[in-house]
Amino acid sequence: MIQFLKTTKPLLAAMGLLLCSFAALSQGVTTPRAASPAAEISQTIGISKVTIKYSRPAVNDRDVYGTNLVHYGYKNLGFGTSEAAPWRAGANENTTITFSHEAMVEGERVPAGTYGLFMALHQDGKADIILSNNSSSWGSYFYDPEEDQLKVTVNTQETSMTERLTFDFVDIGTNSAVAVLDWEKKRFPFKIEFDVNAVVVANAQEELRGVKGFGWQGPATAANYCLQNNYNLEQGMKWADQAVNNEKNFNTLYVKAGLSKALGQDAHDLYDQAASLANKNQLNFLGYQAMGAGDQDQALEYFKLNLKRNPEDPNMYDSLAECYKNMGEDKEAIKHFKKSLSMNPPPNVKANSIKNLEELGVDTKEYLTDM
Repeated sequence: MIQFLKTTKPLLAAMGLLLCSFAALSQGVTTPRAASPAAEISQTIGISKVTIKYSRPAVNDRDVYGTNLVHYGYKNLGFGTSEAAPWRAGANENTTITFSHEAMVEGERVPAGTYGLFMALHQDGKADIILSNNSSSWGSYFYDPEEDQLKVTVNTQETSMTERLTFDFVDIGTNSAVAVLDWEKKRFPFKIEFDVNAVVVANAQEELRGVKGFGWQGPATAANYCLQNNYNLEQGMKWADQAVNNEKNFNTLYVKAGLSKALGQDAHDLYDQAASLANKNQLNFLGYQAMGAGDQDQALEYFKLNLKRNPEDPNMYDSLAECYKNMGEDKEAIKHFKKSLSMNPPPNVKANSIKNLEELGVDTKEYLTDM
């Protein structure tokens, strides 16, 4: 027994020295974080991206709020340089949030970049959301209010039990989303918005300075974005001109015509040029667009041109018949619907012709046998 003690004491001492030497190593292998595993979540809004990196502590049957886990307000944590530190909004290193483009957070402008994300819970249920220009510190021990990029106050919400701290994005829309931190039964929400149109147009300007600017597709896509979103139509027209100059085809002429019309200019000649280069589906589309805009004469011209080009296609008769019906020329409409049905049209065209004939008071029993 005495001998055992004599041999184990040096061994224990050696093991202690070995452990100390391991702790002193500046670089070790990566091992799992069992207590608060790391996590990352991203959300795309428009073409902009928001990314939150954080660690996920668990409740583990503990009281969370108003304790050392999540203290109220701002507190001297007894370590570091901060005398009034908020909650780190997670565990371990700084929780960080990254915006790929300039954003609005709770209505306040935030430049693109990465920020430390802190929160301070008030006893009345409100909470401060803080974005710090210091994103590389550990926790909130070195928090300095002078480094705040943003500080806004939000109302927290009650939510279902969440064992592990979780960030998520909800209420996702075209231009915005709400970022939420859920832990235990409390939710910390804050709204993030982007000026999506401005971001897309600025991005297009950069992309079209490269190889994408040498074809017609790039500038045509950018021009069409401006048209569809009724945004910066003048810039859209510049891109439409660039697209037409790169290649004059239906798509480039069509988007230029649309922008001309949106800018209050006469676009008939451009639409006619587009029609001259259109395939049958594109020309049919032009006809229905003109008909929907109330320009019946233009629609009739396009449908007649399509029928002349494609006399063996029953859909051309069906479309022309719809135009005649819309113009109140029932006799011509009935004739062309019947012609379409005589050509063994596909099911959708057949169903449309029969429906319209019935609306015009025509007995269609003879056409229903195969349906």
